[in-house]
Amino acid sequence: MHLQQETIKVNGLPVALLSAGSGPPLVFFHGAGGGWHGFDFAEHWVSRFRVLIPYHPGWGDSPDAPEITTVDDYVLHYLEMFDQLGLEKPHLVGHSMGGRFAASFAIHHRRRVNKLVLIAPAGLVVPDYPMADFSQVPPEEIPRYLVEDFNILQRHFPKEPSPAFNTAREREGGNFGKLMQNGLLSPWLGRWLHRINMPTQIVWGDKDRILPFGQAEAWRKLIPGSQLLRVSGVGHLPLDERPESSKDVADFLAA
Repeated sequence: MHLQQETIKVNGLPVALLSAGSGPPLVFFHGAGGGWHGFDFAEHWVSRFRVLIPYHPGWGDSPDAPEITTVDDYVLHYLEMFDQLGLEKPHLVGHSMGGRFAASFAIHHRRRVNKLVLIAPAGLVVPDYPMADFSQVPPEEIPRYLVEDFNILQRHFPKEPSPAFNTAREREGGNFGKLMQNGLLSPWLGRWLHRINMPTQIVWGDKDRILPFGQAEAWRKLIPGSQLLRVSGVGHLPLDERPESSKDVADFLAA
């Protein structure tokens, strides 16, 4: 698998877009980590789908966009991108923060989504299973919150200290912080999840330390007819830790 990167403009904003494969379109919204650990899990997708992975404005190789500050801004940004690329009704897969974007897109534009997959999505306020409080976690410890097996991520870190790598992570962390301040977690989100009426799969690692697995049942109950895929023994990056789970996602979308 080799993802090709190009730069497109969406409503005047440069956007870095990765793509590979052929077949029905599958759009993946990455999480707050920005995909610095790669997208190897998409290997199970490109033989069956045309895979499109945009970097959100302010992440990866997409420049900052000070005018995009809320989840609704990102939803409109992607609606514009879908129109521009002629994506009438793609499959939509979102992870963590990207899962929040995907769920909100499906709520507002459900006729534009074929099937939906939410991988440990952020957004719901579940008092018994709260999201990790990153203000209490030393920055150097955050990567270990992502996975049970740290070797999965270790190989993606620079072998030598890299100011550029650290600066990129700080930039993405700052953009994530702005979204948190502007309602990424919403007490009202659950009120509207019933509008998601396309086939939906929820994927969650049962050792997730960022968004506890206990949240998964709340999402399942609020999205009519959704199915839950529990990935045992892994953390917040189930597709990275259990590559076969990305095949499960592909099977769900292709069924």
